[in-house]
This record gives sequence, C-alpha cells and structure tokens, in this order.
Amino acid sequence: MKRGTLVSVILFLSLALIAGLMESSAQAADVIKIGAVQPITGRFAFAGVNINAGLKDALMIANDEGGINGKKIEYIMEDGQYNDPVAIAAFKRIMSRDNPLIMYGESTGLGKAVSPEIKSRYKVLYSSTSFSSELADPKENPYMFVPGPTYSDMFGILLKYIAKEKPGAKVAFFYSDTEFGKDPVPFGREMCKKLNLDLVAEEVAAVGAVDVTSQVLDLKRKQPDFVIFQGFVMDPVATVIKQCRDFGLKCTFMGTFWGTTTMLLDKLGPLAEGYMGVNPYNDWEMQDIPMIKKIRDYTAKNYPDVKSRPNSYMQGFVTGLLFVECLKRADKAGELTGDGLVKALQSIKDFGTGGLTAPLTWKSNKFPVARIWKANVQKKIFEPASDWMSLE
Repeated sequence: MKRGTLVSVILFLSLALIAGLMESSAQAADVIKIGAVQPITGRFAFAGVNINAGLKDALMIANDEGGINGKKIEYIMEDGQYNDPVAIAAFKRIMSRDNPLIMYGESTGLGKAVSPEIKSRYKVLYSSTSFSSELADPKENPYMFVPGPTYSDMFGILLKYIAKEKPGAKVAFFYSDTEFGKDPVPFGREMCKKLNLDLVAEEVAAVGAVDVTSQVLDLKRKQPDFVIFQGFVMDPVATVIKQCRDFGLKCTFMGTFWGTTTMLLDKLGPLAEGYMGVNPYNDWEMQDIPMIKKIRDYTAKNYPDVKSRPNSYMQGFVTGLLFVECLKRADKAGELTGDGLVKALQSIKDFGTGGLTAPLTWKSNKFPVARIWKANVQKKIFEPASDWMSLE
C-alpha cells in the first residue's frame, strides 16, 4: 500500500471512530440513569419489593409522558439484601459501571456508610427508604434528602396531636436498640418538655423480641396514656399490645411510618382497635384522589394480579416523583449534574403530587408534613384522623 493511501485510510478510520464516539455520546446524553440498591431479599424484603415497584413505576410513567424534556430515564437496580456490606458493594458497583445522576438506597446504614463519598467524590442526588434525621442534615449530607418528614418530625407530629387531644398526657416511648429505633428519641424528649407532656417511660427491646415482660410490667406501673413505637415494623409490637391489654392498660398505641402498615393490622386483628400512626402519603383506598387513580390504572394495566399497594409503595412512588421534578428543573436550567439537582431540590415549593401528599415544600433536605391515621379494624385499613400537620 502506498504511503499516501495508508495515510488516507488511517485518517478515514480516525474520523469514523470520532464520529462513532460522538454519536455514542449523543445517545448517552439522551438517557438519564437512576440507580438503586433495594432490599429485595432479606428481612426487609416485604417492604423493599413494594418500594422498588413504586419508584420504578413513577419513573416509567414519567417516560411514558415524555421523559425529562425528551430524555428517557433508565432505571438500574441491584438487591442489597438489607445487608450493609452487600449493599455498599452494590452501590459502588452501580456508580463505577453506570455513573448515574441519582441513587436510591435501601437503609439508614447504607446511607451513613456512603455519605462521605457522596459528598466528596460521587456528588449524586441521593434518597432512600430511611427517614433518618442525620441523612437529612444539609451541612453534612448536602446531596441527600428524605422524601417526607424525618423520624423526629414524625415523633413531633404525634406528640403535637397528643398535646391537643389530651393536654398534659402521660407518654411512653417504646423503641428498638438500633439506629432506626433511637433516631428520634432525643428530639421526642425535648418535644415532650416543650408541649408539657409527661414522659413517664422509655422502654427498649430488640427487633423481633419474644420476651417483653419486664417492659410491659414497667408500662403497667407507669400507666401512660399514649405509647409510641419506633424502630419496629412488626414484632414485638403485637406482643406488647396484647400483654398490655391483658393487664388492663387502656392507653393508645401509636407508630411512625413503618409502624403504620396494613400488615401490622392483619397481625393485630381486633387488638388494632384504637391504634394510630403517622404517614405522609395518602392511601390506596382513597380512590377519589387523582394520583391514586392514576396508580390504580397503571397497576391494573401492567400488573393485573396486584390488587393493592401498601404505604411502602407510596414512599417509593413519591421519591420517584421528586426525582423526576428535580431532573426536569435541572435539565431546563442546563445544570444536569449533582449540584444542579441539589439546586433544583432546594427550589421545590408547593409541589403538587396529584393529591398523593400535601403540597411539598423543601426544608433542610426534607418535606416535613404528614397526617395522623387511625386503624379501621373492620376494613383492615388506616383512615385519616387529622388534616396535614407540620411542626411549624
């Protein structure tokens, strides 16, 4: 081959390679990747499967409606098994392989483990299953947010409701010896003082504890008017309530978000009478709400065997709505980066979710509004017992 011909061939191949890379880059620019580590297996799987479904559905509905100003969302998920080492490895694998703009995590533990690198290295918008106050700290975790009120906010809303219903009431906290359980307790103590409520007991038990005799006997001695559970989803809540009722204790039992599930009502049966909880999301049964109707229609079309969606699904769905809104605002501003997404998050004010929540306004990396719900034992559902509430 002549030298001139060889040069021409090399030049042609180089230009073709550059064109191919430019085309590939253009295609990549039209796809926005969102990664997630979800607890699909493990002890939190009963909620994780639904959280994942809610988040995915919100993103796919957005794609059906035009995506992010024409750009399509790609959802990438791995199972973290509700096991921190497994979840951390999955998080780093997704970040290295897929380089998403947004990540979703399966637990408080995962969020705390990866927060230093998110802040210094990855700089992606991040949310999770957790309502941890620490993860919502804008100074320490500027790229993280909670898709609702924190556990402390939830405690505060419950205590605010109690103070209105029974001024000076005697209150007990019953929480697990975990980060999840202990997270809102210091704030709860301060709120009791502020609201002139009498905090008469703090009971601690292991998640899934079988023997809670000593804690129940202490509650019998202290005779609280209200007992607030935190850090449990199921056991030992039913055991505590049954033993307290056996002792004739007439207090009202309450729970935060993960204790306001229909699964718990199924387990409690008649013992659920009077049980109350706090939840920032409206319920599947509220069919007159536009977004609930939309979710129902989408579910019927795509998952005909699914007949209901729990509060964990709604948590994932609302998070997806917030991801989409942040992406649209950042893209419109020409700042489709982690920092641009944080700016977009901070600009959210009175954002409508089709009635799935109260209008949402960002405040310190959270959306601190919810309502009180009360168990309807006959229907096995929770029904609103208050209007939307915040601590302001």
